[in-house]
Amino acid sequence: MTDLAELAVLPATTEPFTVLYEDEQLLVVNKPAKLLTVPGRHPANQDCLINRVQREWPSATVVHRLDYDTSGIVLLPLTKRALSELSKQFQARTIVKQYQAVVSGVVALKRGEIKLPIAADEAMRPLYKICQQTGKASLTQYQVLSRDRKAAESRVLLTPVTGRSHQLRLHLQAIGHPILGDTLYGTPEVAAKAGRLLLHACHICFNHPLSGQPITLNAPADFQSLN
Repeated sequence: MTDLAELAVLPATTEPFTVLYEDEQLLVVNKPAKLLTVPGRHPANQDCLINRVQREWPSATVVHRLDYDTSGIVLLPLTKRALSELSKQFQARTIVKQYQAVVSGVVALKRGEIKLPIAADEAMRPLYKICQQTGKASLTQYQVLSRDRKAAESRVLLTPVTGRSHQLRLHLQAIGHPILGDTLYGTPEVAAKAGRLLLHACHICFNHPLSGQPITLNAPADFQSLN
Protein backbone atom coordinates (compact mmCIF):
# COMPACT_ATOMS: atom_id res chain seq x y z
CA MET A 1 0.00 0.00 0.00
CA THR A 2 1.30 3.46 -0.90
CA ASP A 3 2.02 5.81 1.99
CA LEU A 4 -0.29 8.82 1.61
CA ALA A 5 2.62 11.05 2.59
CA GLU A 6 4.30 10.06 -0.68
CA LEU A 7 1.36 11.27 -2.78
CA ALA A 8 1.41 14.93 -3.75
CA VAL A 9 -1.50 17.18 -2.86
CA LEU A 10 -2.36 19.26 -5.93
CA PRO A 11 -4.52 22.25 -4.93
CA ALA A 12 -7.32 22.82 -7.45
CA THR A 13 -7.67 26.23 -9.05
CA THR A 14 -10.87 28.18 -8.44
CA GLU A 15 -10.92 29.18 -12.12
CA PRO A 16 -13.91 27.52 -13.80
CA PHE A 17 -13.94 25.42 -16.97
CA THR A 18 -15.76 26.86 -19.98
CA VAL A 19 -17.97 25.01 -22.46
CA LEU A 20 -16.80 25.08 -26.10
CA TYR A 21 -19.35 22.65 -27.58
CA GLU A 22 -22.36 20.70 -26.33
CA ASP A 23 -24.95 18.34 -27.79
CA GLU A 24 -26.67 15.14 -26.64
CA GLN A 25 -23.61 13.00 -27.37
CA LEU A 26 -20.66 14.96 -26.09
CA LEU A 27 -19.35 17.97 -24.26
CA VAL A 28 -16.12 19.81 -25.08
CA VAL A 29 -14.64 22.09 -22.44
CA ASN A 30 -11.64 24.33 -21.89
CA LYS A 31 -9.88 23.13 -18.73
CA PRO A 32 -7.98 25.68 -16.65
CA ALA A 33 -4.41 25.03 -15.58
CA LYS A 34 -3.80 23.55 -12.14
CA LEU A 35 -6.81 21.24 -12.20
CA LEU A 36 -6.69 17.46 -12.47
CA THR A 37 -8.81 15.87 -15.19
CA VAL A 38 -9.80 12.96 -12.90
CA PRO A 39 -9.50 12.48 -9.11
CA GLY A 40 -5.98 11.98 -7.81
CA ARG A 41 -4.76 9.16 -5.59
CA HIS A 42 -4.50 11.41 -2.52
CA PRO A 43 -7.88 11.91 -0.77
CA ALA A 44 -7.30 15.68 -0.92
CA ASN A 45 -7.23 15.57 -4.73
CA GLN A 46 -10.92 14.97 -5.37
CA ASP A 47 -11.71 18.39 -6.85
CA CYS A 48 -11.12 17.82 -10.55
CA LEU A 49 -12.57 18.55 -13.98
CA ILE A 50 -14.78 15.46 -14.33
CA ASN A 51 -16.26 15.85 -10.82
CA ARG A 52 -17.08 19.50 -11.55
CA VAL A 53 -18.60 18.65 -14.94
CA GLN A 54 -20.71 15.79 -13.58
CA ARG A 55 -22.56 18.15 -11.25
CA GLU A 56 -24.37 19.47 -14.36
CA TRP A 57 -23.80 16.59 -16.81
CA PRO A 58 -23.97 13.40 -14.64
CA SER A 59 -23.37 11.06 -17.60
CA ALA A 60 -20.07 12.71 -18.63
CA THR A 61 -17.08 10.36 -18.88
CA VAL A 62 -13.38 10.72 -19.62
CA VAL A 63 -11.85 9.54 -22.91
CA HIS A 64 -8.53 11.41 -22.66
CA ARG A 65 -6.75 13.63 -20.16
CA LEU A 66 -4.66 16.74 -19.77
CA ASP A 67 -2.00 17.08 -17.08
CA TYR A 68 -2.84 19.02 -13.92
CA ASP A 69 -0.52 21.82 -15.10
CA THR A 70 -1.83 21.95 -18.69
CA SER A 71 -4.84 23.99 -19.79
CA GLY A 72 -7.03 23.55 -22.84
CA ILE A 73 -9.49 21.44 -24.77
CA VAL A 74 -10.92 18.22 -23.31
CA LEU A 75 -13.54 15.97 -24.96
CA LEU A 76 -16.10 14.46 -22.56
CA PRO A 77 -18.50 11.83 -24.01
CA LEU A 78 -22.04 11.91 -22.60
CA THR A 79 -23.19 8.49 -23.87
CA LYS A 80 -21.72 4.99 -24.10
CA ARG A 81 -21.80 5.20 -27.89
CA ALA A 82 -19.88 8.49 -27.89
CA LEU A 83 -17.31 7.03 -25.49
CA SER A 84 -16.83 3.97 -27.71
CA GLU A 85 -16.60 5.90 -30.98
CA LEU A 86 -14.23 8.57 -29.64
CA SER A 87 -12.07 5.90 -27.99
CA LYS A 88 -11.69 4.23 -31.40
CA GLN A 89 -10.66 7.53 -32.97
CA PHE A 90 -8.03 8.13 -30.28
CA GLN A 91 -6.70 4.58 -30.70
CA ALA A 92 -6.52 5.03 -34.49
CA ARG A 93 -4.79 8.40 -34.00
CA THR A 94 -7.28 10.10 -36.31
CA ILE A 95 -8.01 12.84 -33.77
CA VAL A 96 -5.69 15.80 -34.36
CA LYS A 97 -4.65 17.74 -31.26
CA GLN A 98 -2.39 20.78 -31.18
CA TYR A 99 -0.84 22.69 -28.32
CA GLN A 100 0.83 26.05 -27.89
CA ALA A 101 3.81 26.42 -25.60
CA VAL A 102 6.36 29.05 -24.69
CA VAL A 103 9.77 27.47 -24.29
CA SER A 104 13.18 28.51 -23.05
CA GLY A 105 15.72 29.44 -25.72
CA VAL A 106 15.50 30.42 -29.37
CA VAL A 107 14.43 27.37 -31.38
CA ALA A 108 16.63 27.31 -34.49
CA LEU A 109 14.51 25.41 -37.00
CA LYS A 110 11.15 26.75 -38.18
CA ARG A 111 9.70 23.24 -38.24
CA GLY A 112 10.86 19.86 -37.03
CA GLU A 113 10.12 16.49 -35.46
CA ILE A 114 11.18 14.99 -32.16
CA LYS A 115 11.37 11.19 -32.16
CA LEU A 116 12.50 10.00 -28.74
CA PRO A 117 11.14 6.95 -26.83
CA ILE A 118 9.52 7.53 -23.44
CA ALA A 119 9.42 5.26 -20.40
CA ALA A 120 8.30 5.54 -16.79
CA ASP A 121 11.15 6.58 -14.50
CA GLU A 122 10.96 3.86 -11.85
CA ALA A 123 13.41 5.72 -9.59
CA MET A 124 11.53 9.01 -9.81
CA ARG A 125 7.83 8.13 -10.07
CA PRO A 126 5.52 9.66 -11.22
CA LEU A 127 8.06 11.18 -13.63
CA TYR A 128 8.91 9.82 -17.08
CA LYS A 129 12.19 9.76 -18.99
CA ILE A 130 13.70 9.39 -22.44
CA CYS A 131 14.97 5.80 -22.66
CA GLN A 132 16.26 4.06 -25.80
CA GLN A 133 16.14 0.63 -24.12
CA THR A 134 12.67 0.47 -22.57
CA GLY A 135 10.85 3.53 -23.91
CA LYS A 136 7.82 3.46 -26.21
CA ALA A 137 8.15 5.14 -29.61
CA SER A 138 7.03 8.77 -29.37
CA LEU A 139 6.72 11.47 -32.03
CA THR A 140 6.10 15.20 -31.71
CA GLN A 141 5.94 17.66 -34.61
CA TYR A 142 6.64 21.32 -33.92
CA GLN A 143 6.43 24.68 -35.66
CA VAL A 144 7.92 27.94 -34.37
CA LEU A 145 5.28 30.69 -34.22
CA SER A 146 7.52 33.47 -32.89
CA ARG A 147 10.92 34.09 -31.32
CA ASP A 148 12.00 36.60 -28.71
CA ARG A 149 15.78 36.73 -28.97
CA LYS A 150 16.15 39.32 -26.22
CA ALA A 151 14.27 37.20 -23.71
CA ALA A 152 15.66 33.97 -25.23
CA GLU A 153 12.18 32.44 -25.56
CA SER A 154 10.13 30.91 -28.37
CA ARG A 155 6.43 30.27 -28.91
CA VAL A 156 5.78 26.93 -30.62
CA LEU A 157 2.83 24.99 -32.01
CA LEU A 158 3.05 21.31 -31.08
CA THR A 159 1.32 18.34 -32.71
CA PRO A 160 1.76 15.10 -30.75
CA VAL A 161 1.43 12.16 -33.15
CA THR A 162 1.65 9.74 -30.24
CA GLY A 163 0.10 10.41 -26.84
CA ARG A 164 2.61 9.37 -24.18
CA SER A 165 2.40 10.75 -20.66
CA HIS A 166 4.37 14.02 -20.35
CA GLN A 167 5.44 13.63 -24.00
CA LEU A 168 5.54 17.31 -24.93
CA ARG A 169 7.30 18.36 -21.73
CA LEU A 170 9.90 15.61 -22.07
CA HIS A 171 10.52 16.06 -25.79
CA LEU A 172 11.06 19.80 -25.51
CA GLN A 173 13.31 19.40 -22.48
CA ALA A 174 15.31 16.75 -24.35
CA ILE A 175 16.11 19.11 -27.25
CA GLY A 176 17.19 21.87 -24.88
CA HIS A 177 14.00 23.93 -24.89
CA PRO A 178 12.01 23.13 -21.72
CA ILE A 179 8.57 24.72 -21.36
CA LEU A 180 8.51 27.80 -19.14
CA GLY A 181 6.93 27.15 -15.77
CA ASP A 182 7.69 23.42 -15.88
CA THR A 183 8.40 22.41 -12.29
CA LEU A 184 8.83 18.73 -13.21
CA TYR A 185 11.33 18.80 -16.09
CA GLY A 186 12.66 22.35 -16.19
CA THR A 187 15.55 23.83 -14.23
CA PRO A 188 14.64 26.02 -11.22
CA GLU A 189 15.28 29.06 -13.42
CA VAL A 190 12.93 27.79 -16.16
CA ALA A 191 10.27 26.84 -13.59
CA ALA A 192 10.41 30.31 -12.03
CA LYS A 193 9.92 32.15 -15.34
CA ALA A 194 6.13 31.69 -15.29
CA GLY A 195 3.45 31.31 -12.66
CA ARG A 196 2.11 28.25 -14.46
CA LEU A 197 3.21 25.75 -17.09
CA LEU A 198 2.96 27.60 -20.42
CA LEU A 199 1.36 24.68 -22.28
CA HIS A 200 -2.18 24.85 -23.66
CA ALA A 201 -4.25 22.45 -25.78
CA CYS A 202 -5.50 24.98 -28.32
CA HIS A 203 -6.95 22.92 -31.21
CA ILE A 204 -8.75 19.64 -31.82
CA CYS A 205 -10.30 18.03 -34.89
CA PHE A 206 -12.38 14.84 -34.69
CA ASN A 207 -15.42 13.16 -36.23
CA HIS A 208 -18.73 13.47 -34.40
CA PRO A 209 -19.42 10.08 -32.76
CA LEU A 210 -23.00 9.91 -34.10
CA SER A 211 -23.09 11.79 -37.41
CA GLY A 212 -19.47 11.24 -38.41
CA GLN A 213 -19.20 14.89 -39.44
CA PRO A 214 -15.84 16.55 -38.79
CA ILE A 215 -15.74 18.98 -35.88
CA THR A 216 -12.91 21.47 -35.40
CA LEU A 217 -12.61 23.51 -32.21
CA ASN A 218 -10.11 26.11 -31.08
CA ALA A 219 -9.36 27.67 -27.70
CA PRO A 220 -6.61 30.32 -27.82
CA ALA A 221 -3.93 30.21 -25.12
CA ASP A 222 -4.39 32.91 -22.49
CA PHE A 223 -0.64 33.52 -22.16
CA GLN A 224 -0.48 35.85 -25.16
CA SER A 225 2.82 37.60 -24.48
CA LEU A 226 6.11 35.79 -24.22
CA ASN A 227 6.99 37.61 -21.03
